[in-house]
This record gives sequence, structure tokens and C-alpha cells, in this order.
Amino acid sequence: MQETGLSTSPSDTTKIVPSTVSNGYSKGAEAGITRPMATIHDEDERLLARIGYKQELRREFTRWSTVSYAISILGVLGSVPATLGSPIMAGGPATAVWCWFIGSCMAMCIASSVAELVSAYPTAGGMYFVTKHVVPPEHVAIWAWIVGWCNFLGQTAGVSSVAYTVSQMILACASMNSTFEDGSYSYSPDAEQTVLLAIALLCIMGVICSFTTKMLHKIVLWFAPINILASVAICVALLVLTPEKQSATWVFTHVTDGSGWGSKGFSFLLGFLSVAWTMTDYDGTTHMSEETHDAAIRGPLAIRMAVLVSGVVGWMLTITFCFCMKDFDGILSSPTGLPAAQIFLNAGGRTGGTIMWFFVILIQFFTGCSAMLADTRMAYAFARDDALPFSRFWSKINGYTQTPVNAVWLVVLFSICLDCIGIGSTQTVISIFNITAPALDLSYIAVILAHLVYGNRVVFREGPYTLGRWGKPVNIVAITWVCFISVVLFFPTVKPVTAANMNYAVCVAAFIALFSLSWWWIGARHKYTGPRTKDLLQLVPSSDIEDGVYDPEYRG
Repeated sequence: MQETGLSTSPSDTTKIVPSTVSNGYSKGAEAGITRPMATIHDEDERLLARIGYKQELRREFTRWSTVSYAISILGVLGSVPATLGSPIMAGGPATAVWCWFIGSCMAMCIASSVAELVSAYPTAGGMYFVTKHVVPPEHVAIWAWIVGWCNFLGQTAGVSSVAYTVSQMILACASMNSTFEDGSYSYSPDAEQTVLLAIALLCIMGVICSFTTKMLHKIVLWFAPINILASVAICVALLVLTPEKQSATWVFTHVTDGSGWGSKGFSFLLGFLSVAWTMTDYDGTTHMSEETHDAAIRGPLAIRMAVLVSGVVGWMLTITFCFCMKDFDGILSSPTGLPAAQIFLNAGGRTGGTIMWFFVILIQFFTGCSAMLADTRMAYAFARDDALPFSRFWSKINGYTQTPVNAVWLVVLFSICLDCIGIGSTQTVISIFNITAPALDLSYIAVILAHLVYGNRVVFREGPYTLGRWGKPVNIVAITWVCFISVVLFFPTVKPVTAANMNYAVCVAAFIALFSLSWWWIGARHKYTGPRTKDLLQLVPSSDIEDGVYDPEYRG
């Protein structure tokens, strides 16, 4: 990583310095001429003004709360146990272990590519806003429309899926604490109970996300420490308390063909479902940019730190779970419905297993709050660019909290609608959830690809974080990986394929693509012009902004 100045031309050398005065006027470029200018308080607001937006949100997130937020949005302690069954059933323990390792390395390539782009334009729109600065002006509207809707729908599907998963975990905990008779528990939750609890959880998350940014900073600050410490403690507890464990050879080399496709190699590829579902939403941190101090620097660093920490902790958890699978078949057919829950029960009994499971549920709830927070800021950014129906209402900032509360409850209502589908068809709602990773990852690589393709036609001004000469190779790896893994994510996970086990994610993706493009051609193309910037820059003397360099060390 190298740090560079953020300037408008290679010859710019003048630092941006405070130019506001008590009467709201500043000296112009021409001597003796005064002109009105915007009141700009610090370097973050100056950078946002250069990008073209007025500061409306309060910047309260610090270095540590930003890192904590980035780690919590991945939430490995909640996500790994929730998705452990997919790679284990498809290809056995070695599939789970090595798919997580490989997937984490690829995730770092995607995250690094995203970090480089958002460092230059740290706004609540994230990669959606960056689109405006990597494609030719005549193509901005259609590119931004597609990227924006992929990102917004992918994030909303992710929020609803996390709430649904937390609901399943809570009810599984209730089930494993009920009477166990004749190979099954006396309590078994149904679809209606799962959905109703998920709706309640979404409302609680919505209330939390409606808090002031300062309060959110104080809450989020604890997310990552609890996540990491609980993960280490659970790994130690499982290894100590589990009476019989598998051998290292079995954990690291045993691959099976549990998918029925007749190929261990293809079954191995299906093992990437877990890491792909967990290691995504990389730009979630950048959606908080307008509430973060030194966002151009801290956002990209937090993204890479989160992927590194989550990759290591997730691999540690996966390996630990595999060592504790002595009764492999019994764990896969657990009456709890979740192999990880059975591992906890085998190690700690009902009491110890419930305590460990509580922390898994808590971390997954943290992940839901973080994901919803990113989604609401994306909704706010999308609405202020007039990309949503009733955009003025959804982009309104609450006068008391100074946060986009209306956008919060838009996300809550949208997520509730998605979860309600689970009452009629569990398979359909799972297919909608499965679109999360492909939709988000494709929204990222579309911008990365545009940056590569139009690099000679569109001037891209780098931010403080840049990959330097490694940028293009890392970008190519990221694009190739996402294209490959997206195909895998759309495949049915078992064979023979039936109506019950079909992966309908590809159908959901096709419907979303048809709907958004139809909307575009019918009416949106006549109204939507891409990310809109306000006229703040026209009020700021060019000598203060356009000829300046962003200096993160300057404090006014």
C-alpha cells in the first residue's frame, strides 16, 4: 500500500486550508474580490464537497469503531456455524477447511480492489457512487442504475437472511432445550414461528439503527472484541470438552461426494458456498463513510483488516468444528437441524452447549445490525440521487438523530416482505437469500471491470489508499474469481435435482434483472441521470477546492 494525495491534476501542490471566516465570505482567486462560500469545517467535509455532496450526517465513527464495524458485518462466529452444513454435506471436512482458506484469499483480492476505489470517493453510496467516476459520462446512468440496484437488493436480501438465520438459531436453541424422546425433540418450530420471530428481530434492528451516530459508534465499538474473544473461547472449550476427536489427516484430507454429482471435484467447489455467503458486503464499511473521520484512509484499511481477521478466525472455527466431528453421520443428521449446534451439545451438554450457542446468536445479531446499517445508508444515497420511488421522503435526515431514519424503516419493511415469503415457501425464500453474495460481488466487479476497461478514457483520481503496480493483477484475479464462484453459487447443491432441492437463485436473479431493466427502459432512463451532486462546489472558490490536495494530517 502506498499513500498519495487526492488532487485534481498532477501539477496540484497547494494544500486545502480552512478558508471560512465569520461573515461567511472568502477571498476569491482574483485579488480584492469576495464571494459567498460554503462553511466547511474539516478535511472530511472538504473532501465530500470536492466530490460534490453537502455534509448532512454527523461524523462520529473513529478508527476503532470503523474496524469493529467492518469485522462485525462479516460476523464469522455467527456465520460459520450457520453455514457449516453446506460444505460438510457436499464434500466433507477437507472441503470445508480448504474452501474457507482459498475463499478468504480471494476475498482479500476483492476487498483490496474495492478499498482502492472507495478511497478516492468515500461516500454513503460506496461502489455505486464510484461508478460515476470510472465510466464515460454517456454511460454513467445505466451503469449506476444496474450497480445500485444489485447492491441495494443484495444487501437487503442479506439483512433479511441474517434475521431469518438468527430466528432459526433461537428456535433451534429452544428446541434443543426441550424434551428429547424417540430420537427427536418435543418442540419443533414451524415456518410461521420462524418468520414471525424474524420480523420481531428486524424491528429491533431497525430501532437500533435509528439511533444517533454517536450512540451507534459506542455500540459498534464492542462488536469486534466480543466476536473475536468469544470465537477463541469457544474453540478452546470445544477442543477441551469434546471427548473424542478426529485425526488431523481426516480433517485436512478427507473429501467426499455428498452432493451426488458423481465428482469429488465438483462437490469440493460447492464447499465455497459457506465462505462466499460470509465473506461479502466488503463495501458495507464505505456506506458509513459520511459518518467516519478520515474516511478516505480508515475505510479502506478497515475493509482489509476485517477480511484478514475474519479469514483467520473463520478458518480457526472451521478446523475446530471438523476436529470435533467424531460422530460425523450423527452430527449431519442432528435433530437440531444445525450440525454446529449438535457439536456444541456433544461438547458441553445442554447447559454448556446453550451458553456457547448464545454467543453465536449474539454475534449473528450484531452482524444483522451492521448489515442493516450499511443497507440503510445505501438506500439513503440511492434515494438522494432520485433512484427510488418517493426518493425525497426516503432521503430525508431526521432532525433529532441526524440520521436517515426513513431509509432505516424502508429497509426494515422491505426485509420483512422478503421474510414473509418464507411462510408460503421455505425453498423460495432461501433462493432469495442465496442471491445475496452473487448480487453484491457482481456489483463490485462491474465497477472494477469498468475501471480497467475505461481506464484510458476516464481520468480516475486515486485516493490515499492505492494498490500501485499490483492494482491491475489484483483486479483481474478478483473479477475472474467472482465470475467463477457466481456460476457455482447458482448450481443445485444436490443431485438428482427435484423441485424441492432446486437452487432457484438463478431464477430470482433473472427476475431481478428483468424487472430493473424493464423499469429502466419504461421510465427511469428519462429521469435518472446517475449519482447526483449538489452545487456546493460552485460556491467554493476554485483556489480552495479544485486546485487543492486533500491532506489527511491537517486538522484546521
